[in-house]
Amino acid sequence: MQERLAVLDGARGVAVLGILILNVISFGLPQAAYLNPAFAGLPSVSDIWAWGLQNVLAEQKFLTIFALLFGAGLQLQLRRGKGNEEMKSRLSWLLIFGALHAIFLWDGDILLPYGLVGLMCWRMIRDAQSPRSMLRFGLVLYCLGLLLLLILGWLSINAAPSSFWQPDWQTLDTEISTKLAGGVVAMKYRFHQMISMLLVVILQYGWQLAGMMVAGAGLVRSGWLQGSRLPHQYRRKALILIPLGILIQLPGVWLNISGGWSFHWSAYFGQIPREIAAPIQAMGYLALWYAIFPSIQHTRFARAMVSVGRMALSNYILQTLLCYMIFYGFGWFNQLNRVHLLMLVPVIWLVNIAFSVLWLRHFRQGPLEWVWRKLVYWSTHHHLQHESW
Repeated sequence: MQERLAVLDGARGVAVLGILILNVISFGLPQAAYLNPAFAGLPSVSDIWAWGLQNVLAEQKFLTIFALLFGAGLQLQLRRGKGNEEMKSRLSWLLIFGALHAIFLWDGDILLPYGLVGLMCWRMIRDAQSPRSMLRFGLVLYCLGLLLLLILGWLSINAAPSSFWQPDWQTLDTEISTKLAGGVVAMKYRFHQMISMLLVVILQYGWQLAGMMVAGAGLVRSGWLQGSRLPHQYRRKALILIPLGILIQLPGVWLNISGGWSFHWSAYFGQIPREIAAPIQAMGYLALWYAIFPSIQHTRFARAMVSVGRMALSNYILQTLLCYMIFYGFGWFNQLNRVHLLMLVPVIWLVNIAFSVLWLRHFRQGPLEWVWRKLVYWSTHHHLQHESW
């Protein structure tokens, strides 16, 4: 069982490090740059290549892995006999962490939507009859999110380009000056961005997120995410799913580039191939990890990934603190191109790994994981004492 938990923690570590490949763009450049490399004019050839590789290999893939593993974690918590109050408390505190993170540090937070969607779907996971039904229902929810994305695209087909895709220079200047200024002004800006993000989660993205959480819970219940298959079975899945995901995306990438990232195509319809490919490729990446883990589990690399995964929350916030210092503290925001930003990623990874390995030599869990557990314990027992009184 310990090996199976280790492979799951290691996969979570890979996901936490992988999401930085995209998050560093959101930290280092204006918001519109995350999806649109032509937000301020035609990008350089190197930036186009960087965007293309990020889009095909990383964007949404590691977030999807993280969502699958989050759902897997919910299933494991329920299997360990966590009660309704403890589950609600755990997810509510995650939501609060996310809101604080989004307002005080970074407007690209994922903890808030994960906590919110987790509160909406953990009962579905608890009451599901079988792994097969969970996988089917997860797929339905995910496809509903894609359908809503298509509908939003059709509704916007005659609209002027939105500021999230093609901001004018005044909007860009305001964002840059606000983020560099910090303080109350920046917090107000991040608060408004958080509200906009919540609307996106409710209207569209939350359905995809819920689908992947339910599917991840189903994969744990089936044993797939607990390493119950043989390495060659996982390897076969990886060899099929990763190339398939890449092939699905290539036409969309080409159309985005050849169309100059036009708002009316790229902002909505151009995202569909990547969104279809994301769960396929994410499953391929997971299968690859599960295929190689038995042969590398005693290596420093595998132990490092397991350590990072055991401290996923602390490492996610550590990435924010480091990027906040680099881009807003040192004033590097909007000063580097995509290629230069990607060169920073391995440096931050090394800090994540060193922090995790050294911390877990002395403590059983990460600092924020410890705080989270204590808050859940306090609020759950306080609630139960209040009820008994």
